[in-house]
Amino acid sequence: MIRIDALWLCTQPLDMRAGAERLLAHVVQALGSAHAHHGYLFANARATRLKLLVHDGFGVWCAARRLNSGRFVWPREIASATPLALTQAQFDALVVGLPWQRLHEMSVITRL
Repeated sequence: MIRIDALWLCTQPLDMRAGAERLLAHVVQALGSAHAHHGYLFANARATRLKLLVHDGFGVWCAARRLNSGRFVWPREIASATPLALTQAQFDALVVGLPWQRLHEMSVITRL
């Protein structure tokens, strides 16, 4: 398995024809560098496809995902190109299409 210590959500939509080199260039432009054992998550403008770029210390890995139906829950209101940090639980929810931004609210029942 590839070790991932930190996950970053790159909020700006990206053309999913982009390969690992273009994704890496986007990360370096936004953050200044790509760190080893960090994962960077991208989506297209419609949030129907995702790509994950991981720097493993020796090279980069690129994985793609799409849902059979529906869209990924992707932030739309963020104008900044700076990536957002994600927890492992948020990442796990995001890649299966769940509302990852509300995980803390969903873990507690406050009304019946």
